[in-house]
Amino acid sequence: MEKLQKLVINDFIQMTERIANGKTNILDFGLEEMQFYRGEIHMIKMVGDHPGIFISEMARNFNVTRAVVAKTVRKLEEHGFLEKKEDDEDKKRFCLFLTEKGEIAYKLHNQYHQEYDRPLFAYLESLNDNELHIIQEFLKHANALIENHF
Repeated sequence: MEKLQKLVINDFIQMTERIANGKTNILDFGLEEMQFYRGEIHMIKMVGDHPGIFISEMARNFNVTRAVVAKTVRKLEEHGFLEKKEDDEDKKRFCLFLTEKGEIAYKLHNQYHQEYDRPLFAYLESLNDNELHIIQEFLKHANALIENHF
């Protein structure tokens, strides 16, 4: 295997390990009660992006069990970020919505990504279509590899 290929593989492995080990990192948005585990803030984001979403839909999107989502939703509801409303069509299901406090967290999360992801967006904008296609193909193969390992 060529030296450059080994470097790319090592960089990819390091990135994957950082992501896997970063699941327990807490994001602190600098305001009282605005510290979240990554899974929590991403559930807030999903509800903000899809108001009225069901727990089962969130579980499918995150590829986790409904019980995992329900536990986090319960915690976010207790802390005042989410609220459940009975589904008009099926009284056994609940629709999820952000509260005012949840909207603040949602906006802070979006601002966080705008600030910290800007260099990546600028880099991608500097690439031509062929270079972007190569990256896209690499990411498809990398995602398949991750699916096999995690």
